[in-house]
Amino acid sequence: MEMLFAERGVAANTALAYRSDLSDFAGYLRRRDIAAAETVDLRRYLTALTAAGMSEKTSARRLSTLRQFYRFMHAEGLRADDPSAGIDMPKQGRSLPKVISESEIDLLLEMARTETGPQGRRLVCLLEIAYASGLRVSELVGLPLSAVARGQSVLTVKGKGGKERIVPLTRAAVAAIADYREQRACFLNDGQESPYLFPSKSTAGHLTRRRLGQLLKELAARCGMDPAKVSPHVLRHAFASHLLDNGADLRSVQEMLGHSDISTTQIYTHVLGERLRAIVETHHPLAGGDA
Repeated sequence: MEMLFAERGVAANTALAYRSDLSDFAGYLRRRDIAAAETVDLRRYLTALTAAGMSEKTSARRLSTLRQFYRFMHAEGLRADDPSAGIDMPKQGRSLPKVISESEIDLLLEMARTETGPQGRRLVCLLEIAYASGLRVSELVGLPLSAVARGQSVLTVKGKGGKERIVPLTRAAVAAIADYREQRACFLNDGQESPYLFPSKSTAGHLTRRRLGQLLKELAARCGMDPAKVSPHVLRHAFASHLLDNGADLRSVQEMLGHSDISTTQIYTHVLGERLRAIVETHHPLAGGDA
């Protein structure tokens, strides 16, 4: 874990996921030492995950964690071999991201604006920033106050691995931030200071990912939408998909999302392709006929 932080600069949430995966494997081995596990132990563990109904994506992530762990041990001379070396990664189908429509985004914003007081202004601000910037949920709730200079139409965001990027904001988002700033002190105790744009009394000192998810689902329910359709990550998907849908180039979207590899961004072109195919099948004069 120290190596992940010091040498690879992984995010805290990523490190927690690694720790959870290793703990799960240690639990499977029961009293046996995880450091001494053999290839057969790893194969049996993956088989047990499948039997328990674990998705291929989750199994692949856990194997990736174990691979990094045993490669580290081998490189440090703590093991003479790497028991994960001969195990193939589970095959995964690439699932398309869940996306809500532009009209559904408008509906969420309209409903949020009907809420009065500090809570309502904060919710509108969160929605406008999320949809204008495509921030990851951890980036959004942990935004430092210094990232949002007064009147400026850009955000300075520190993403995965400590990489910094500049993300433009819409005029609506800039206005929502200015409006929310007037009520921000309501989320602080008297005399309290906070470095965060969205402070709270949580242990983290800012609005939590979980609370933001709850707020969005409650808002979706008030709109008559399925709460399962709406989450912070769905807003990020909507940002990327709607930009591409309206003519943005893939490289610009990659930079704004903070993807290190453009292949990660390319998944959104599949969403666009599915939408265009549906339009053709619905409206083309030869669709459904024998050509």
